[in-house]
Amino acid sequence: MSDREPPRRRVPGPARPVRPGNQRRPGPGARPVRRPGTPPRPGGPQVLRLGSPRPRLRMVSLALTLVMIAFVVRLLQVQAVDAGAYTAKADQNRYVGRTLAATRGQITDRNGVELASSVDAYDITADPTLFTRAATKVGDAPEQAAALLGPILGQSVDTVAKKLRTKNTRYTLLAHRQTPQVWKQIKDLKTTLAAKAGTDASTVNFLAGVLAVPASKRVYPNGDLAAGILGWVNAEGKGGGGVEQELDKELTGKDGEIRYAQSGGLQVPTAGSTETPAVAGSDVELTIDRDIQWAAQNAITEQVKKSKADRGYVIVQDSRTGEILAMANSPGFDPNDLSQADSAALGNAAIQDAYEPGSTAKVMSMAAVLEENAATPGTHVVVPNRLHRGDRLFQDDIDHPTWNLTLNGVLAKSSNIGTILAVGQLGKTQKEANQVLHSYLRKFGIGSYTGLGFPGETKGILASPDKWSTSQQYTIPFGQGVSINAMQAASVYSTIANGGVRVEPTLVRGTKGPDGRFTPAAQPKKTRVVSEKTAKTLAQMLESVVDDEEGTGTKARIPGYRVAGKTGTANRVDPATGKYRGYTSSFAGFAPADNPRITVYCAIQNATQGGYFGGQICGPIYKQVMEFALKTLQVPPTGAGAAKLPVTFTP
Repeated sequence: MSDREPPRRRVPGPARPVRPGNQRRPGPGARPVRRPGTPPRPGGPQVLRLGSPRPRLRMVSLALTLVMIAFVVRLLQVQAVDAGAYTAKADQNRYVGRTLAATRGQITDRNGVELASSVDAYDITADPTLFTRAATKVGDAPEQAAALLGPILGQSVDTVAKKLRTKNTRYTLLAHRQTPQVWKQIKDLKTTLAAKAGTDASTVNFLAGVLAVPASKRVYPNGDLAAGILGWVNAEGKGGGGVEQELDKELTGKDGEIRYAQSGGLQVPTAGSTETPAVAGSDVELTIDRDIQWAAQNAITEQVKKSKADRGYVIVQDSRTGEILAMANSPGFDPNDLSQADSAALGNAAIQDAYEPGSTAKVMSMAAVLEENAATPGTHVVVPNRLHRGDRLFQDDIDHPTWNLTLNGVLAKSSNIGTILAVGQLGKTQKEANQVLHSYLRKFGIGSYTGLGFPGETKGILASPDKWSTSQQYTIPFGQGVSINAMQAASVYSTIANGGVRVEPTLVRGTKGPDGRFTPAAQPKKTRVVSEKTAKTLAQMLESVVDDEEGTGTKARIPGYRVAGKTGTANRVDPATGKYRGYTSSFAGFAPADNPRITVYCAIQNATQGGYFGGQICGPIYKQVMEFALKTLQVPPTGAGAAKLPVTFTP
């Protein structure tokens, strides 16, 4: 036997798990695998064992799923459930609307000459959201913008800044109806600031949110000519007086509207828009003649200044049709610039002032006497220097010996006493005479509106005869104790000139709509007041006032024409105190006397320099205006001689 030990048999241990991807058994020197549960050997390398990623993946997936569900739910709410509300809110912020102002109709004279028209203008607006700190990065943007705009718009900086700070709106109106020159100044400033902001990041264009909306501005090319008739248009575009106010609805037309999308204060052309077009107002053609209006206004203005009077008026009327050819006031105003106007001069004093007419009213007393056959032009009237009636002693304007006058002479010399005596023949008693005279005054239109429908018109004062005081019974026949306006006075003489038929005065000939079709005004009302015979006789008597050397109206003579007229000088009630102070001076008449075409009435209130008698200061105005009107309308003289009725008689 050998001395060597027999080899040991190797007893196999437990099988070692095979690593995935590694089928090779470990060879000699390989690191023994640590059994599960066996702590690592001291000093050996540490092994980091990672947990399974699946739980974390599940958590992330769940969170993402919840977020997506929230987005989907919100999306469904916005696009399906609340879609209408959000669309409306978006449109409200994105779409803006503005009014398209209708072009105001023109006002012309009877020949188509422009008296009032509308020209291009701009409403200056702003988007307040573009002046906030968020939009400009500046806290005082409204104030800085206002400092630039205020001087141009004629407004204070505080006023403009307050408008620019308006909240919860994207539209504010800075100024109405500015001229193109104003908008050009603003636009030039915007351009300058925009160019500087493009090269300098520190510059802010504070006017970026200022815009302009096309509009129109009312202008009166003849300045103060016929201002009392035309009136004016206020800041809101509404008629503030005269024809502008009376016919505001016809002149204004109908505004339209446009709605469009905007971005940054500018219209988005590609977003579409909806528009309701504006309908232009109608043009209005007046009865006045611009040239005659100028002559009347020039004449009364010069006389008021010369006499240092409170005011005066002249009316020119077509005797046959009642159409007003001129209605002039002094002082007047320029409707283009009301800031310079005297508030007392606004309006139309010729139909708004009520005053006692004086002797021009005697023609109505004589009309009643003739129509009632109480006397004739040749009836003898003995006129004493004083006449006691009731509780008063009456006199004429001058002291005189007893006059032996005809009824024609009473009118020619304008005798108060003679008129009282003549009117007393209208009834068996004074009470009856009062009632008869009152009825004729009413027929002539006294105490009633003229029919013009003009804003602010007065109908005057005419009490019923049973309320006449003791003095009024005798003063009303010669024009005191009763009040009228200038248009009523002119209408009285036009009634006589028109053969005794009163035609309501008219100021509007018609209107022309946007379609160009002319619509004539309604025919005026006509009323028979006295017979044609009485009217013709009165015309002859009124000739004596001007033609006879005994008459008070000789300054109104017009070479080549037969002129009928009457002077008037009345005690004047001061509207401020209600007491008599000063005089109302007047002259009324028509020509040619034997074939009347034109009526002219003039009155001046409280002349304080020179004379104050009607024939003295209003007679020349009547002559000047009547001559101009006769030539303008090409009215030829009749060629017939004056009637030459007797003024006095020999007892």
